[in-house]
Amino acid sequence: MAFHCWTFLWTVLLFNAMGCIQSIRCKPKSFRDSIVILELNATIDSNPTSIDETSGVVLRYRTPHFRANARILVPPVAAKETWTIGWIQACNHMEFFNTYGDKGMSSWELPDLRDSKIQAISDSDGVNYPWYGNTTETCTVIGPTKKDSKFVVSMNDNFYPSVTWGVPVSDSNVPQLSSIFRDQSFTTWLVAINQATSETLVLQTIRWRMRLDIKVDPEKPLGQRAVLKEPVAQVQPQILGKNEPIPPNAMVKPNANDAQVLMWRPKTGDPVVVIPPKY
Repeated sequence: MAFHCWTFLWTVLLFNAMGCIQSIRCKPKSFRDSIVILELNATIDSNPTSIDETSGVVLRYRTPHFRANARILVPPVAAKETWTIGWIQACNHMEFFNTYGDKGMSSWELPDLRDSKIQAISDSDGVNYPWYGNTTETCTVIGPTKKDSKFVVSMNDNFYPSVTWGVPVSDSNVPQLSSIFRDQSFTTWLVAINQATSETLVLQTIRWRMRLDIKVDPEKPLGQRAVLKEPVAQVQPQILGKNEPIPPNAMVKPNANDAQVLMWRPKTGDPVVVIPPKY
């Protein structure tokens, strides 16, 4: 009788220690259930947009950087599978107007987004679709692995364009630029993608926005024309408590840089395409 009691006690202890009895096979955790975000940060630098008037042909400005980084832990992967973890970004909204007094305005536009034909457009680097980039922005885990994998994926984004002092459809470079207005919104996802099956896991969703308003007096000397108006400091990104799905257009070509069009919209007369899309 004592022998049977000890056998039963050992079986109970074995069950408690291992979580299963040897005759019953334990089901391993899926990749979705096992991946852990140890730390995640999303910020926009506190410095204001800087303005550069050193050129007599263009005004340049540089916005503060949006930055996102995540520290990831992937436990041992039992299966022979490859996962890439990293950042995917899409533009949801864009207003970008450069006004030239009473002549009209130039505007960078994303026609399908402007006309509400799509919800968002890829902001990939144009090479490593759908990823924002392929250096610090992604990391690949190739199974099977025997140890935990820990790594950091990070990205940053800002605007550094050039805007002509003169009307872009004119041969004259007489300064007539009077204001620059820009308002863009983005969604950034931390994502894991199975390279064989294309299974896509959204791990975290971030929303952020960059705005600027620059007033320009073209009558003033070069170096004294432009003044940054509100906002001096950008609103900080929002890390969502509930993830959002990735729209199909955010995963494929074209990206925003290739799809954008520079239009000239005069006060009188028909709009003119100054720079067509690249795709």
